[in-house]
Amino acid sequence: MSLNVAVQMDPIENINVKGDSTFAMMLEARERGHELFYYQTKTLALEGGILSATGHALKVRDDFADHYTLGEAERVSLSDFDVVLMRQDPPFDMGYITATHMLDHIHPTTLVVNDPTEVRNAPEKLFVLKYREFMPPTLITRDASELAAFRMQHEDIILKPLYGNGGVGVFRIRGTDQNFSSLLEMFGLTYPHQPYIAQKYLPDVRKGDKRIILVDGKFAGAINRVPAAHESRSNMHVGGKPEPATLTKRERDICEAMGPELKKRGLIFVGIDVIGDYLTEINVTSPTGIREVKRFGGADIAVLIWDAIEERMLG
Repeated sequence: MSLNVAVQMDPIENINVKGDSTFAMMLEARERGHELFYYQTKTLALEGGILSATGHALKVRDDFADHYTLGEAERVSLSDFDVVLMRQDPPFDMGYITATHMLDHIHPTTLVVNDPTEVRNAPEKLFVLKYREFMPPTLITRDASELAAFRMQHEDIILKPLYGNGGVGVFRIRGTDQNFSSLLEMFGLTYPHQPYIAQKYLPDVRKGDKRIILVDGKFAGAINRVPAAHESRSNMHVGGKPEPATLTKRERDICEAMGPELKKRGLIFVGIDVIGDYLTEINVTSPTGIREVKRFGGADIAVLIWDAIEERMLG
């Protein structure tokens, strides 16, 4: 099966080839003989029911110094493609939401991965609340008095913007921290129209924040991300160290609880985050981690993703 595949992503010249999951997916597409086309969301246009974008035919190579070649710029109708990979990074803002609405005009005749309607309906820090039996104490609000009461109850909390990403704006606030009010003021200026999420601090984060990857609702692989000594965040771009990981029974229970729902929603590639015994996020927009899983001897998850996509195409 040879497919025409469009990839909606951030600037390809800026990606980290060593760790980029989108790049791994494109390399596997190349191995299967699929044709690739690359574009950015800023070029999307919807007119007369036709969704188009300006981009380039794309060739990729697993070469850090020379990882891609672009064809001439051209405007194309996205309905002419078999598959669109929606892989731009958050933040999950109105621009992101608008892109999902635009892609709705071609899906599912053109298969969009992940399903744009379900990505829109599953904000990562809200969708997770469907599985609150696996979560730490969590509060979502902009109300300062509610946040203060939550802090007083749990003493040591994590506070972050609801639609943030990549560890940006994540703060640990202890009971004696006198910067709490100033932090809320800063959040009010930086994120004036969105709630914040507060969670009880989990000391087990020192042992790592486990990224577990599910493909079409089934467990595919995991890595543990251990924060640097001076950090409470485990994100690898702020010094988190990846290491191999296996699943505990609790983590298998979490995967089994959400797997059927993910599959039903067309969320083919999902990354969930677990600290200790607690589920903290479900990542559906642009999950990462598949190259690290393979590097530590786990499954080649790009292969599993394309197997799932091709199975849907044959559907």
